[in-house]
Amino acid sequence: MIYALDVGYHNNSAKVASIGFKNWGDSKASYENISYLKDIAPYEAGAFYKRELPSLLFALDSLDDIETIIIDGYVWLEEPKRFGLGMYLYEALERKYPIIGVAKNRFKNTPKKCELFRGESRKPLFITSIGLDLEEAKRVIFNMHGKYRIPTLLKRVDSLSR
Repeated sequence: MIYALDVGYHNNSAKVASIGFKNWGDSKASYENISYLKDIAPYEAGAFYKRELPSLLFALDSLDDIETIIIDGYVWLEEPKRFGLGMYLYEALERKYPIIGVAKNRFKNTPKKCELFRGESRKPLFITSIGLDLEEAKRVIFNMHGKYRIPTLLKRVDSLSR
């Protein structure tokens, strides 16, 4: 199963959304869940993963048959030398599952090779990955259902987390 996760914050609590689907082209999730966590770490500039990682791990703990994980954000920053949220997640999961990061905004020094244009959008998504070749990660995200910049199921998990 392919799982996409996203986290929304409200004061010091988190709303963690996770959806699962079997095929990259699916238009509907076969699994949806929302979890709530309290006493989330405060935002720390340059260390966002400290806030979001526990929420993702909590949501993933109840899932099985994980094939690939998609997160809202970066796996790595400025080439694979600097960890992004996805690399911290990959390490915390003992490198068991491929992780694809789909970011809506450019992080400074993001390589051009990470850009992915979908639909008729002139604004790219920024794809990073670990455990899966970057070109393959871009291909599967490009082929996800939806004719707009953000694939249908990624839009769904984003809306569930708000």
